[in-house]
Amino acid sequence: MPAIVLFFKNNNMTKAMIRHILLIKFKASATSEKIQQLRELFETMPAKVEGVSDVEWGLNNSPEGKNKDYTHAVMMTFADEAGRQNYLPHPEHDALKEVFRPLLEDIIVFDYEI
Repeated sequence: MPAIVLFFKNNNMTKAMIRHILLIKFKASATSEKIQQLRELFETMPAKVEGVSDVEWGLNNSPEGKNKDYTHAVMMTFADEAGRQNYLPHPEHDALKEVFRPLLEDIIVFDYEI
């Protein structure tokens, strides 16, 4: 008789990873040097904060023109909910926000489980 294998995603039987997406609109006064400094801070998070698995940084290059002046994106991956809960109040996240907030015109934050 063949074995039946069941896989349950996003419930208590597995720990779902979480994607944390930031769509960023910088102030006109934000210099490329300050934006680069911010990028480098984001990219160090996996080494500094337990539960942050990966960080990607990207510049909008869509030809559709529907980005509504949001020019940059950051995609962080948390190992699980515990990773996200560790990151949000973490001193390294607070330090990143100190650099980020003065540059920021607007932001969209969107999280989902994978």
